[in-house]
Amino acid sequence: MRRPPVIPVGAGLARMLVERNLISFRRQWVTFLTGFLEPVFYLFSLGIGLGALVGTVSVGGGRQVPYAAFVAPAMLAASAMNAGVMDSTYNVFFKLKYAKLYDSVLATRMGPRDIAVGEVSWSLLRGGTYSLAFLVVAWVAGFVPSAWGLLALPAAIFVAWAFSAIGMFATTFMRSWLDFDYLSLVITPMFLLSATFFPLTAYPSWVQPLVEATPLYHGVALCRALTLGELSLDLLWHVAYLAVLGAIGVIGSARRFAGLLLR
Repeated sequence: MRRPPVIPVGAGLARMLVERNLISFRRQWVTFLTGFLEPVFYLFSLGIGLGALVGTVSVGGGRQVPYAAFVAPAMLAASAMNAGVMDSTYNVFFKLKYAKLYDSVLATRMGPRDIAVGEVSWSLLRGGTYSLAFLVVAWVAGFVPSAWGLLALPAAIFVAWAFSAIGMFATTFMRSWLDFDYLSLVITPMFLLSATFFPLTAYPSWVQPLVEATPLYHGVALCRALTLGELSLDLLWHVAYLAVLGAIGVIGSARRFAGLLLR
């Protein structure tokens, strides 16, 4: 009789939670598909429909780009944000408060940190799939004018990681489904007002610092610079902002899970 493989404590434990989510999600492919189609519809309706009226947009330095090329990286970043947030908030809250999944998980060798890492990793897998499919569609449609746009894929996954981590951290403070109204109150305005559809210079001067303070703005700016081939040291600021946001989310989530599940 063969013995089951022994997994060392602390090694591969978070991966087991990812595998569990993958198995349970395989029959929900319609939900998965809608998460990809929504930003694609936005891209073609705004990029082509509204783009025919807008024409070109100034991105600084006297450069003009088609409106579709301006919107495409913003939709890529927004898609990554939505994938990260949806998995790390609504799904995690249900598992934590109602399904009591994590109570069962803690009966194994997995700990609160493994739960946080596993759920964030699952969000990255889903967000990365959305981002790859969206980038392929945008590239084929001619909305990615620079070969540097290939780097927009890891950038979008990085955006998904940051939002997934901080979203999970916020979820640990949720008391009921009504608290998710606050989440919508943050996500919807940020989606509309993070230089997603208009350049930063189109906003009033007093609004611009508020826009630059939003996490999605940094994700949009990072993806947009890569798809347009506008590389500069300013990109490091966007990376640093998202890295700090994600680190706060992962560390905070692990500590909050420990307090909620081990008390």
